[in-house]
Amino acid sequence: MADETDTVDEFLRLLDLEPIEHNIYRGQNRDIGTGRVFGGQVLSQALVAARRTLEEPREAHSLHAYFILAGDLEAPIVYFVDRLRDGGSFTTRRVTAIQHGEAIFNLSASFHLPQEGVEHQSEPPDVPPPEGLTPELDRIRATADRIPPELRDVLTQERPIDFRPVDPVDLFDPEPAEPVRKTWFRVQRTLPEEPLLHQAALAYASDYGLLGTVLQPQGRTTRDPGLQVASLDHALWFHHPFRADQWLLYVSDSPVAAHARGFARGSIFTREGVLVASVAQEGLTRLRRPRS
Repeated sequence: MADETDTVDEFLRLLDLEPIEHNIYRGQNRDIGTGRVFGGQVLSQALVAARRTLEEPREAHSLHAYFILAGDLEAPIVYFVDRLRDGGSFTTRRVTAIQHGEAIFNLSASFHLPQEGVEHQSEPPDVPPPEGLTPELDRIRATADRIPPELRDVLTQERPIDFRPVDPVDLFDPEPAEPVRKTWFRVQRTLPEEPLLHQAALAYASDYGLLGTVLQPQGRTTRDPGLQVASLDHALWFHHPFRADQWLLYVSDSPVAAHARGFARGSIFTREGVLVASVAQEGLTRLRRPRS
């Protein structure tokens, strides 16, 4: 089994897209056990593709994405970038992710020069520090005998990001709970200084667990065989600089689920309480019809 250093190196290679033509890049995949390409991976790779087309030192401040088709883990993803606008303060890019000749994902991204303006923010909740919490991966490994054999290796493999939930959910026997989650996370190893890598790592992590928040009132999880679950769209806003290799607190809640769609939103704080990013997502939460 790979160690944490090898896994972070693999993660960085995942973000190091191959340029294959002007404004066109190719990325590889990492299997996390869902049977399809993880949405956070496509989101982070599309951000990297968009940022690669900027010559000026502008960083992303907002991303808006739609997941169109499930991604094939066995095929690389090609990212086409449209340079929509290069303005005095803002730069706009559109990215389309292609597999097998079809669009599986699209992204609109906006980049902004740092400027002065009014400031305020909401405060983070009072939670235990991450050092006293058990990594989610350790909890999964402790119950490996309950994981289907065909998924056991991939679900217990090392991860590039350490997630530590404040109130863990039993993946195999969840109890109904309020639709609120609080999770610390950080990349397992120090990253280079490049801001894009930290934004991409946060984008990757921002898709992790949101739909699980939606399902908590029903006592279900995203691996419930009676549900068809998938991300439909995803929005992410960056407010302040941060480091993804230092602890970040992800606080999410779900105000509504209806008509086979669930909505969740999240706030991401530094350990010092600075709100560095906000997230919103709608996902498919369709009941599967019993086979006749």
